Amino acid sequence: MFAKIKQAFFTDSLTIEWDRITPDPLKFVLKNDKGEVCTTLETTPSHNQKYFNWRGLNDLPYGRYFLELSGTEGDQLLKLVKRV
Repeated sequence: MFAKIKQAFFTDSLTIEWDRITPDPLKFVLKNDKGEVCTTLETTPSHNQKYFNWRGLNDLPYGRYFLELSGTEGDQLLKLVKRV
């Protein structure tokens, strides 16, 4: 599964899209630029779902982040920036 972020910056939510429908559970880990885990989310996509909107990220400080996406087909790392 190949995932992408709709935009490389975010304020209070993040939209993650993947290239095909998967019934497998997904895990998202958001880390700051020091490698510290800031928040995690595990979800199982509903039928025919190819995106997920991760809300509630407004309490995170501004700066650079890395999003680790884990699924049954492997891991992926994406760079992000939280802006004002």
